[in-house]
Amino acid sequence: MTEDCNACGRDTPHKVALKLLTESDKPENAKFSREPYRVSTCMNCGHETTLRMNNA
Repeated sequence: MTEDCNACGRDTPHKVALKLLTESDKPENAKFSREPYRVSTCMNCGHETTLRMNNA
């Protein structure tokens, strides 16, 4: 998949993945604070962009 890379300044091949990231620092809340994120990594320079999927 090709996407615009802010670091390269052009369209480059990217690896895209979905990850669940914990947003709470408190261990007792961690299991309730996981949110899905889209992580896109440029295959040319390695620059990574993370975007939260449900911006409610």
